[in-house]
Amino acid sequence: MVKINEVAEAAGVSISTVSYALSGKRPISPDTRRRIEDAVRELGYSPNAGARMLAGSRTQIFALTEPLRKDTHAPTHMAFVLATAVAARRNDYDVLLLTDEDAKAGMGRVAANGLVDAILVLDVAPDDERVKLSRAISTPTIFIGVPDDNEGLVCVDLDFEGATALAVDRLADAGHRIVGLIGQPDVSYEKSNFPPRVRASFEERAEARGLAHVFATTGTKRTSRTATRRAVGQLRDAGATAFVLHCTEEAHAVVLGELAELGLRVPDDVSLVSVGASFDTGALATPLDSIPLVPEASCDLAVDLAIRSLGEDRPEPGLRLIAPTYVSNASVAALVPGAGVHSSPGSEGPTP
Repeated sequence: MVKINEVAEAAGVSISTVSYALSGKRPISPDTRRRIEDAVRELGYSPNAGARMLAGSRTQIFALTEPLRKDTHAPTHMAFVLATAVAARRNDYDVLLLTDEDAKAGMGRVAANGLVDAILVLDVAPDDERVKLSRAISTPTIFIGVPDDNEGLVCVDLDFEGATALAVDRLADAGHRIVGLIGQPDVSYEKSNFPPRVRASFEERAEARGLAHVFATTGTKRTSRTATRRAVGQLRDAGATAFVLHCTEEAHAVVLGELAELGLRVPDDVSLVSVGASFDTGALATPLDSIPLVPEASCDLAVDLAIRSLGEDRPEPGLRLIAPTYVSNASVAALVPGAGVHSSPGSEGPTP
């Protein structure tokens, strides 16, 4: 194994100069840096992260554990991976992406060998197996998401409950008395932490405002066009004049297409609000009001907390919920008596 003194000798500099060039702790002249980089490349030198940890310095690497499963919705998850990488790089950190489907395997591996300074946890499940491991290791761990058992953890997330309540309030204030929620595929209510929170908040707020409410999903394991169209029919058959959408971008498009086929206009006949979308709902065929999930907001805060956890100003355990923001695209209108009275497929008559 090549040692740092061999790199120094090949580059014609001191060992400390090599160390400064690799760590970036002190400015090095371009010519000297080039000679060191050439020597590192030719000799195949790789500084040992564990040795740097023992020496009391940092590795300048964060692990990001993001298990990729067959039912993973790649666009949403990759938006968070990218946002985390950008936030880390802005703070002179690189990201080691751990994609083991057995989520705790990679996390335990990097914690055991001292490869990283901190671990960021994505795709948090209600009963996430990484919770127990995070309590057993010394490596600081930040959860981007909220598991059911979050005692003693540092967690960052959108305030999904507040966001959903805000959506229901907006519809109730517009005079709608029957509201519907079109949610994620069924599996999301078993493996993800936020869809159940959205559904529970939707039902609780609707009841608090005296609204009738109905819920439908967009498939079994994945978003399905057929299931999404069926969901629209379920809500219309129940008399819903306003929908809250908490589903994929593809499902949003199907909902809009199905409403158009039924001859229903947004917002004249049906009001729509999207909750927790990580894409631009203003770019849809019909722009929709939204209370967005902004990956950058969660990931910037998570990276900041990870860096603080390495110093004296260590963050206290607890939830850091990002306040929801309402973005209006004119897809909610006051309910007009008689508006939206159309027959849905399979219904026996007009929906009130």
